[in-house]
Amino acid sequence: MSKSLKLYLGAAAGTVVVLGTAYAAANSAVDYPEVTATYTKPVPQAEAPAADSGAAVVAKAVEAPAAAPAQTAAAPVQVAEAHQARTTANDASHATGPTTMPEVSTEAGRFGLGRAALPEEVAAWNHDIMPDGSNLPVGSGDVWTGDEVFAEHCASCHGDFAEGRDNWPKLAGGQGTLADKDPLKTVGSYWPYLSTTFDYIRRSMPFGNAQSLSDDDVYAITAYILYSNDLVDDDFVLSNETFMDVEMPNAEGFIVDDRETTEAHFWAEPCMEDCKDSVEITMRASVLDVTPDEGEDTATSEETGPPVEEQAAAPQAEPVQQAAAEEAAPEAQAGASIDMALAAEGEGVFKKCKSCHQVGNGAKNRTGPMLNGVVGATIGQVEGFKYSKDMAALGEAGRSWTAEDLNAFLEKPKDFLKKTKMSFAGLRKEEDRLAVIEYLKTFQ
Repeated sequence: MSKSLKLYLGAAAGTVVVLGTAYAAANSAVDYPEVTATYTKPVPQAEAPAADSGAAVVAKAVEAPAAAPAQTAAAPVQVAEAHQARTTANDASHATGPTTMPEVSTEAGRFGLGRAALPEEVAAWNHDIMPDGSNLPVGSGDVWTGDEVFAEHCASCHGDFAEGRDNWPKLAGGQGTLADKDPLKTVGSYWPYLSTTFDYIRRSMPFGNAQSLSDDDVYAITAYILYSNDLVDDDFVLSNETFMDVEMPNAEGFIVDDRETTEAHFWAEPCMEDCKDSVEITMRASVLDVTPDEGEDTATSEETGPPVEEQAAAPQAEPVQQAAAEEAAPEAQAGASIDMALAAEGEGVFKKCKSCHQVGNGAKNRTGPMLNGVVGATIGQVEGFKYSKDMAALGEAGRSWTAEDLNAFLEKPKDFLKKTKMSFAGLRKEEDRLAVIEYLKTFQ
């Protein structure tokens, strides 16, 4: 053996002696708790001891009074035994946990979480009404009750006649427009199933207070919307028994979406190569303000003017109205019966009426009848418009629209005729009513 190797082995042995002495000295300065080396063997859950026994073991392991170890070398063994005791106690504690947990699902493929929903919990979510009327609640509502409920909960957004306000959707009108370039899609013109109307109102309306309506209120509102679209008479009562008697005009206007099979030959992977470096905008939407807000009702404000679609049509409509006014002006001046200054004021007030009524050359019936020649005319006699029975009865009795009757009607239509189709709240200011009547005189 070489001299260098002997020196190396001697140094290593000396290092071991020094480290061992230091370790023994450190252990002698530590007081280890006295721990009983006996512990409970883990047992199956059904035979596990009470939780108290596990706690007792932990107490022995943790709270035993400290005592100087008899032998320094035995300390690590005691620590290991204490750790084993704690582990055993924890296992016993978990094994003897509460046994009153709710039953869990044991269906195949499940993770054993949760439970089956209670019938009342399912009913709270199961609101869908099918086209065949299944799941309809028992209840009923008539048109005129619906008129009142609609005015209270719905008219602020959808208009007094379901004609819509601002950018809130129209629910009435649009019949015969589906083939047009810009069709008006409403409950009366587009929706194929009445169940969709009932389901949506019941589930989501009124806006901001969903599901606050009773089932009878929902039936009544739905009946009023049908009446506003001339689909039922004013004495109609909608209920779970009469629901399927209603025929929607566009019930046959939809087909089953079979594009997955019939148009499969058109499908191809999208091209993701040779894309243009930049995209040029060549056109813009004609109406950009399409998001409803909760601000002031601009449909009833003279300052903000008519709804968006009427503003878009204004450049064409105004020359027609001006031409009609110019034609009426000579006759008015000759008879000296029209106050043209007051009529000009009435034109501004009439903006509140334009969403439902038209005047001038080419005027047509909309949600309300066109009003050419209305002053002095027989009540309820505009051709092609379906009046309420009570309004038509006044005309059949020979009553006409005198300035006095028009003034009373415009002040509060429901006071003039309770079952009028016009649910507009009325013009409170008499000067506004007189101005509108004077304006209508120019279209005799």
